[in-house]
Amino acid sequence: MPEITVNLVAGRSEETKKALMYDITQAVMKNCNVPAEAVVVQIVECPPADKMKGGQTFVERMRK
Repeated sequence: MPEITVNLVAGRSEETKKALMYDITQAVMKNCNVPAEAVVVQIVECPPADKMKGGQTFVERMRK
C-alpha cells in the first residue's frame, strides 16, 4: 500500500488540498500499478511561523 505524506505550510483551501491529493493518487496509481483504494495520501500542515527556509520564517518570506 503506497502511502504519501505531503508537508505544507498552512493556508491553502480544502478544495486545493483535495485536488492535490487526487492528482497524487492518480500518479501513484499509474506509476505503481495499484488501485485508488490502495493509495493513502496525507497532508501535514504547519503554521508559517513554524517553518523556515534560508534563515527566514515563512511569515517573514510572505511579507516580501
